[in-house]
Amino acid sequence: MNKIINVVAAVIIKNGKFLCTQRANTKYLAYKWEFPGGKVEPGEQLENALIREIKEELGCNISIKKYLLTTEHNYDFGTVKINAFLGQLIDNDPICLEHNMICWLDSSKLNDLDWAEADLPIVSYLQKTEKDLNERLILEA
Repeated sequence: MNKIINVVAAVIIKNGKFLCTQRANTKYLAYKWEFPGGKVEPGEQLENALIREIKEELGCNISIKKYLLTTEHNYDFGTVKINAFLGQLIDNDPICLEHNMICWLDSSKLNDLDWAEADLPIVSYLQKTEKDLNERLILEA
């Protein structure tokens, strides 16, 4: 039976652009693009794990606005189960602490990146729902 690896990811939108992060060259799936986040510790709530991971990896704080979707992908090391949430920056802009690089992209440019397989369903979801997500952030601002 495949090992299940529970992961959280943040979809962060600023000025209509999505935050994308490129995995470091020292990590599995080096140089692949992903939405920022990381592994959930045993007993940790998903939202708390995401807030912690964003602070560790990007040096900024976010608030969780909405659960978006869950995606699973089988890799040779196990099944990655990603719970994706819409997050909003609270303070600082993200800085690249653990990734190779970060960038902000329009939804029309997301397909230009070489994404980790597990993140591809999130990309598709965002391209279908971008307008609704932007409106939600504006209404809650």
